[in-house]
Amino acid sequence: MTGENDVPEVVASVGPLDAVVVLLREFLHRSGALRAVAVVEGGRGEEPAVVDVRRLHPTEVEAGGRVVLLPHAIELDAPAPAGLPSVRQMAPFEVDAEAGEIAAPPGGVAHLASAVRDLAGLLGGRNVAMVQFETSQPEAPLAITARAGGTDPIVLALGEEEFEMDPGWPDAPP
Repeated sequence: MTGENDVPEVVASVGPLDAVVVLLREFLHRSGALRAVAVVEGGRGEEPAVVDVRRLHPTEVEAGGRVVLLPHAIELDAPAPAGLPSVRQMAPFEVDAEAGEIAAPPGGVAHLASAVRDLAGLLGGRNVAMVQFETSQPEAPLAITARAGGTDPIVLALGEEEFEMDPGWPDAPP
């Protein structure tokens, strides 16, 4: 187990999680996000793994009680993801974190939420994707969290404030 004062080991691969790293990194680059995180089911009796990809930072992977780092630009022996969600880069949203208000182009937040939900779907199982996007308040990024399967509501967060969306959002009602 990695201790609090231990320096994480830098590695060239995280084995079967390489595909998750490639997926998150590609989503991060296409969406312009600050950060993309996946919580991935572990094997039988194992804790879930956490893969954390940040802009201009090494990728951090926590699995099996151990934390390792991958250089951000390292080539991994994993195929490019098929069916990556369609996502547009957005300018930083104007926000008032205290009031929980987001000023965005019409459909902008829904577009990103749909892309994050689709990203979680690519992770499969009951895995979770969380992606942070830049706002006008650097201390309050917009975080969008979705679980694979699409049955759990999407959760938005501004800084420390969380907002569970209505079931089925952002899809238009039938």
